[in-house]
Amino acid sequence: MSNARHILGISAYYHDAAAAIVCDGEVVAAAQEERFTRKKHDPGFPGNAVRFCLDQAGLGLGDLAAIAFYDKPLLKFERLLETYYAFAPRGLRSFLMSMPIWIKEKLFQKKLLWDHLLEVAGPGRPDVPMLFPEHHLSHAASAFYPSPFDEAAVMTVDGVGEWATASLCHGEGTGMRILKELHFPHSVGLLYSAFTYFLGFRVNSGEYKLMGLAPYGDPGSAQVAEFERKIRERLVDVAPDGSVWLDQDYFDYATGLRMVREDRWEGLFGMARRDHADELEMCHCNLGLAIQRVTEDIMLKMAAEAKRLTGSRNLCLAGGVALNCVGNGKLQRSGLFDRVWIQPAAGDAGGALGAALAAWHLHFERPRSTCGHLDRMRGSFLGPDVTDQDIARMIRHFSAVGEHFENFDDLCARAAAIMESGAVVGWVQGRMEWGPRALGNRSIIGDPRSPDMQRKMNVNIKYRESFRPFAPSVLAEDAGEYFDLRGADSPYMLLVADVVERHRKPLPPDYASMPVRDKLYTLRSSLPAITHIDFSARVQTVHRETNERYWRLIQAFKARTGCPAIVNTSFNVRGEPIVCTPEDAYRCFMRTDMDALAVGDYLFEKHRQPPWPEDRRWKEEFVLD
Repeated sequence: MSNARHILGISAYYHDAAAAIVCDGEVVAAAQEERFTRKKHDPGFPGNAVRFCLDQAGLGLGDLAAIAFYDKPLLKFERLLETYYAFAPRGLRSFLMSMPIWIKEKLFQKKLLWDHLLEVAGPGRPDVPMLFPEHHLSHAASAFYPSPFDEAAVMTVDGVGEWATASLCHGEGTGMRILKELHFPHSVGLLYSAFTYFLGFRVNSGEYKLMGLAPYGDPGSAQVAEFERKIRERLVDVAPDGSVWLDQDYFDYATGLRMVREDRWEGLFGMARRDHADELEMCHCNLGLAIQRVTEDIMLKMAAEAKRLTGSRNLCLAGGVALNCVGNGKLQRSGLFDRVWIQPAAGDAGGALGAALAAWHLHFERPRSTCGHLDRMRGSFLGPDVTDQDIARMIRHFSAVGEHFENFDDLCARAAAIMESGAVVGWVQGRMEWGPRALGNRSIIGDPRSPDMQRKMNVNIKYRESFRPFAPSVLAEDAGEYFDLRGADSPYMLLVADVVERHRKPLPPDYASMPVRDKLYTLRSSLPAITHIDFSARVQTVHRETNERYWRLIQAFKARTGCPAIVNTSFNVRGEPIVCTPEDAYRCFMRTDMDALAVGDYLFEKHRQPPWPEDRRWKEEFVLD
């Protein structure tokens, strides 16, 4: 190998295309393509993300030690051929639709990748190796190598990679041993996505809605118990080690164009597939709760098997199912492991980072270091920065009227006062977050004590379903006062914890059987805007050492109100990627009922801005997911 120390990782061509770059095993930059193109879950080659990563590192293609792609295309092609053969003649239409694309492009993916790279990044050395780690190895590497652990069990769970749909591994130092795999078509991720589809949400983007819907089910009802029984008896057989067997007579994803065979599901559950525009009824909530319970049981069984195989006290998680923060919270509270660490970009985007890290530590056999209590993700603030030039360009472009603050604490005090009044603030600072959660640099924020805040943010700002919950950002040092995290940190908003008893409000006796909308607007705690209907919250602990600006803002809110937490939701409307640039942020700010926008050291208040042209076409551009 030359003196080059940098490796570029890429994920593309399925969903959530992304790029990441590491230097000597340290993460330098990472971003999803959707943030640049403004196309949610953009699957195309991540040209903008690649260009950003190379620019951030000050490199050209010729300076790289290697380029790593997040899966093995030929192995995936083998799986498709074998699957179609096994299910023939079923799936002929799907086969005829997919094969021309594979034969024309995906079988020659190495050339396709090089063509795209040369197009966006200029000339490169033809001897730069291009590596193709397996999909679940990329996930495992993204989970273990940036973690704070010298040694850990590693669990990856998603829809499908090449053949694997889940893996149990053991990471030690620079090594990674795959101990057990679950293979297609049997998949926890695809099982969960099938219910996402049946309940009217979009596969590969609406799974978090299903997770948010589940607590609206009645946990003590006979219907939930019956749904769960039918799932376990007819759809999925769950083994003691967490492996699953799915009855393909009920599913269509292996060879068809839909997730499920709808007639059989409708007969099994006694309801039609919900259209996305249909009103949510208790039966939908109860079915969501049933599959969430089954999924949590599978996750716990898999984790117990990982513990048995490795004897480790630490667990690392990645793969799309690791974004199920309710399941993560149950796993963390189970006591199976002393410490649990989850890759913040756990889905396919994170495969870009994992591929680069796998190349560095496994292919080149380079060492890694850990720092005890801190991970190596730099708070997950790995995307483009906000510069004074960006803000000046935004002001010129929109004739925006803002106030500049010489002292950042004065800006925090003003933003805190605005939130205390019941208003909503857009907050854009520093480098953009890596992963699907807004962590305080591209966030919409408000007062969690307001009974009206959840409805205001959902209906008037996010333009999305009213049942969708919001998360609290809480000062790490004060988190235990409000949330039962059992001493754990949750810096990436990937754990659900209960609101502690002393902050809860008593519920009416008939609460469990109340309609969804009535449950939603029942006062449940002293922080109603972030307390879900089962008294849980998806917590983000904010640490001064990883995001001092956001920490200072929450400190200013605490100084005014005594409350060390604020509402934090991603800075976007429904169906739109999280904003990247100040121009993205200003456009979203003016299209919604946000009251103020803080970008860098500037504050823009809505009533001072020039009139915004009325244009409803943008709502058609960002459709519900």
